Amino acid sequence: MLSARSLFQEIHANDEAFGLFCSIAAKGEDQGGWENGRIARLVADQELAPKIARHGADEEKHGRIFNALLHKRGLSPVRVPDSTDYTMILERQGIGLAHSRLRRDEPLTEADVITYLAHSRVTEQRAAEQMKLLCKVFGDDPEIGRAMRMISADEDNHLAYCHEELLRLAAQGHGRRILGTLQETAKAEVRTYRDVSLAVMGRMGEILRWPKAKSAALAAGIHAVHLYERAGGWQRMTTLKMPAHRNALGGPVPVEALD
Repeated sequence: MLSARSLFQEIHANDEAFGLFCSIAAKGEDQGGWENGRIARLVADQELAPKIARHGADEEKHGRIFNALLHKRGLSPVRVPDSTDYTMILERQGIGLAHSRLRRDEPLTEADVITYLAHSRVTEQRAAEQMKLLCKVFGDDPEIGRAMRMISADEDNHLAYCHEELLRLAAQGHGRRILGTLQETAKAEVRTYRDVSLAVMGRMGEILRWPKAKSAALAAGIHAVHLYERAGGWQRMTTLKMPAHRNALGGPVPVEALD
């Protein structure tokens, strides 16, 4: 019987599959760290900038964690196929702030900040959900359980921060722009998540030599999730609610490392 637990455990047990999984995750986190670092330097709001910098520092930390998991297994990062590069596929659709924009030393506008926060709110929703799943699968694993719990807690903080900052901007009269940007971003994200999931599982199937029936069943499951999300599930990524944990990215960056 196929299940998320059996699937991830199978990937974890194989060095090549685990190496690809961690490499994909590390690259995405590193990209997020660079993007947030640049945004923190370009944003005019001096109360928001340290929170964005904290977000970027967390993403860089996550990249280091995934690389550390590789090294513990005696593995090195591998090339990430373009078809699995979630961040860059979204950028090519015009979602979020383009890297070409971030490389220019020009202050971000208020519209730019809304674009950034809406993109983060949607993608952090996905990240938080994925990490909760990985915590269910690996939370008690002596090798990677602590890493999954640490990253999951950070993703929850990132999502809380996005909700709070977008609600602050909505109260200043930007609600219509925020909603429109969230809706556009969420609809693009669910398509991208489907395509990247198919690409990742396709490559895992090659590595693990899955029979055609198993690969077909997994692909059907991915398409079923997309149908649900396209039919309305995407709307969970566009709602805003004041989080219980306020100022989640306030204060100094905590020093955390895997032993």
